Amino acid sequence: LGNVKNLLDQVNYEDIEIEVLSNGKSVRKYDRTTQNDDVELMRELSKKNVKFVACNNSLNSLELIEEDLYDYITVVPAGVLELIEKQREGFTYIKP
Repeated sequence: LGNVKNLLDQVNYEDIEIEVLSNGKSVRKYDRTTQNDDVELMRELSKKNVKFVACNNSLNSLELIEEDLYDYITVVPAGVLELIEKQREGFTYIKP
């Protein structure tokens, strides 16, 4: 999230498309039923057109459902497929 915020401090958010894809245990950051110190930053970033995406396979493995997630989270069937499709569309993959 820090990298996303830093990037948006340098560019106009209307000129760039950013997607934060979470899979594995990291999807827990999107769970509104648990304590999350990053929720306000994520909400702020989502208002700047940052798209937050969760892997449905990961949700299933952690016994989470879409209704457990914040309203600005989009669920995709498989995180790995989403990553491949975005790279085919010309997105750059950055893993901190």
